[in-house]
Amino acid sequence: MADNENAAPLASREGALEFFRERYGLDNQSLTDTLGVALERQVDYADIYFEHSSLDSVSLEEGIVKSGSRHLEQGVGVRALSGERQGYAHSDEISLESARLAAGTARAISADTGASHKISVAGQTGHDLYPMEQSSSELPVEEKISFLSELDSYARRKDSCVEQVMASVITHNRKILVCSSDGILAADMQPLVRLNVQVIAADGSRREVGYEGRGGRHELQRMMEPQVWQEMVDEAIRVARLNLSSVPCPAGSMTVVLGPGWPGILLHEAIGHGLEGDFNRKKTSAFSDRIGQRVAAPGVTVVDDGTLPERRGSINFDDEGTPSQRNTLIEDGILVGYLHDKLNARLMGTEPTGNGRRESYAHVPLPRMTNTFMLGGEDDPEEILKSVKKGLYAVSFGGGQVDITSGKFVFSASEAYLIEDGQIGAPVKGATLIGNGPDVLTRVDRIGNDLALDRGVGTCGKDGQGVPVGVGLPTIRVNDLTVGGTEG
Repeated sequence: MADNENAAPLASREGALEFFRERYGLDNQSLTDTLGVALERQVDYADIYFEHSSLDSVSLEEGIVKSGSRHLEQGVGVRALSGERQGYAHSDEISLESARLAAGTARAISADTGASHKISVAGQTGHDLYPMEQSSSELPVEEKISFLSELDSYARRKDSCVEQVMASVITHNRKILVCSSDGILAADMQPLVRLNVQVIAADGSRREVGYEGRGGRHELQRMMEPQVWQEMVDEAIRVARLNLSSVPCPAGSMTVVLGPGWPGILLHEAIGHGLEGDFNRKKTSAFSDRIGQRVAAPGVTVVDDGTLPERRGSINFDDEGTPSQRNTLIEDGILVGYLHDKLNARLMGTEPTGNGRRESYAHVPLPRMTNTFMLGGEDDPEEILKSVKKGLYAVSFGGGQVDITSGKFVFSASEAYLIEDGQIGAPVKGATLIGNGPDVLTRVDRIGNDLALDRGVGTCGKDGQGVPVGVGLPTIRVNDLTVGGTEG
């Protein structure tokens, strides 16, 4: 086992490493011995993953606290790999004994014809994207309740159309320790906060909803600054009022302009999942075997970057101990890379990209996105809108579905407008975008210079696991995209 204590001293790493050593006695030698249990037979690779996390939430509705919870989770998972065979066992008890039992079970499941293994020493590097000092203090629940009550009162005073206010604050503090047979010892302390505001506005018999959420890997107090949460409340009210005046959305093939920021969720779902290594190794992705081919219009460059400070999708290390990276996936329209965890990288003869992520110790790591976005171009966003005679301007999205193999997707727009003669027209309700991931990027012909990232609310689901992610997009124009609506 490599001794990495002197490499890349990071506050969050050091705090997590000290926590596991002092509380559970997980020193280098004991971890090496436990790995040896998983490697007793012919196994290609083994790793141990320890987690201790707390998730706190308080929600307010109708002016009163509707719910409050504190969820504590801890455990250890051990994985052993032999060829494509993967053995995994976990326990909700953090101890060397439970880790050894899990290691023996994982080894028994996976051991097959793997090569005899020798632990090598590998240098360890990392980032300092969310220093521990920022997440070290947890506010008393009474202070959170008082804060949400103040938010509720402000929303009701702000606009008489507001009938209902729902707000919640969520804090998640996660400590992890990863030890692997390739010599990696990585520890991290990962903070995550989120504030959600939803209002119901009424005009006569019509009622509509407006929502705004923000978050990131930083201290909760930042979200409680009046200029932050009041801006969020104002935005939720604006969206609700906008929906009160919305008209049915026309259907058909038309030019669609996607706004900056959160509309990048379409890129994440329709394109990003198809670039994850497991789908491409199994050749079940619409992008399989297409490295070096044109998959998007010239000027389209898509990256996945887990190194952006304090972003929701950022990580110092992935859940296999690989430092996060900035990975270019599509460059000027050409497919240049996939996202990999260790298993799929090894089987495809390439290197892991820092995208091996898991929901918890009870799950195996999978290749997953971090912060995925398209780089900005040179076009003025206002000029892009003016260039459209008749079309749709989609500013924000709700739910959506995508088929990885075919690339077909359907997304519902939660805020969209008609474009008429280059001007933003009436807001519409019930707009859906229907298309094919590999095809939609070839229809992009204008790219704005206003790249924006989302406000820190994304959660990605895959194989029953959810992980926090970020998305981003500049204003882009997409020709001949199918729009489903409520008006023929």
